[in-house]
Amino acid sequence: MGRSIGRGTGMGNGYAISGRKEKWLRFLRNEGCERTMYLIDAEGEMDGTGQRPLPWPGLVEGRIAWAVENYNLRMDQAGWLDDDRVPCLSPYTGTQIFAEAFGCKVHYPANDMPFALPMFDNMRAVSSLRVPKVHDTPLSTLFEIGRRLRQKAGPDATMQLPDVQSPLDIAALIVNKEEFYVAMHETPQAVHELTAKTKALLTAFFDEWFLEFGASYIAHYPAYYMEGGITLSEDEVGAFGSGMFNEFVLGSLNELSARYGGIGIHCCADSMHQWGNLLEVKGLQMLNLCNKFDFIERSIKYIGGAVAQWPIADLLPPPGEAPQWLAGCPEDARVVLMYRAPNRHTAQETAKRARELAQKRREAAADAAAVPGGS
Repeated sequence: MGRSIGRGTGMGNGYAISGRKEKWLRFLRNEGCERTMYLIDAEGEMDGTGQRPLPWPGLVEGRIAWAVENYNLRMDQAGWLDDDRVPCLSPYTGTQIFAEAFGCKVHYPANDMPFALPMFDNMRAVSSLRVPKVHDTPLSTLFEIGRRLRQKAGPDATMQLPDVQSPLDIAALIVNKEEFYVAMHETPQAVHELTAKTKALLTAFFDEWFLEFGASYIAHYPAYYMEGGITLSEDEVGAFGSGMFNEFVLGSLNELSARYGGIGIHCCADSMHQWGNLLEVKGLQMLNLCNKFDFIERSIKYIGGAVAQWPIADLLPPPGEAPQWLAGCPEDARVVLMYRAPNRHTAQETAKRARELAQKRREAAADAAAVPGGS
């Protein structure tokens, strides 16, 4: 007999899913003294999901089955593992979905994620591009998947966002990349015109998505919990200077943040020269900066307590070294730690150490707040 839908208790050592959500909100909004969140992948407990089907149009049934099975396993895991994960239903996609909606062809590699192919070789064609209606595009399939996931798992199951690129990043998929970067220098108005159109489709999609599935969700990457706001990837900023960030990026991010009530940003580019600009985004709640380890250490020290950060998981120290590593970070830095464990026992031991570390940092923050003039 297969697993029953949603049979997990949602309790990790008496720690309910609702409590996890509340903790995420305190952490992201800097309300109280939450300084450390931690998630643990117990790999031996997740084998039952099998290999995740690639997000191809012909594999919708397999994607739905996998997402439900993954949700049930995560709910079961929450019953015995006291970490900060909020199980979710994942209508996962590649990066191509919004570019495809505009008409870009999609390449489907044999064993890899799909990606969009440029539709235009020059910026002159941008003026002919029309913003499509959401349900006249393949984006409608995501709504179908979301509805069926909710039917199977129940209306209270938390939904994860699909892979969302920023207005500029979507625009850079639609036009040949070399031409696009030249246009940022030579014909900036064409770039503004295209990013206005991509932002219009993004807002139309999310207005409908949040209306149907609610504004409580898990970000596409990394998997943190949000209530309100929007989360997206802003990867192209590594390829140009800070002045261009102000001209082509900051305005649209501020508009999206204002519309939805906050924003979380993932960036896997070499973006050190943009860190100051990223902190200028209004309503910023989470930064996920991915790069080599010394880059991550510098970003945490640079950003400090200004915004919550989730460093890339594979570059973090093991649990036994985390206290020493965090000791070198600003005391007010809010950091997500993620670990992998080969089995249930190791996962529980790792959770115990992570919980103790989080408690020490929480107490230190409370002590600092109690001192006049403290943080």
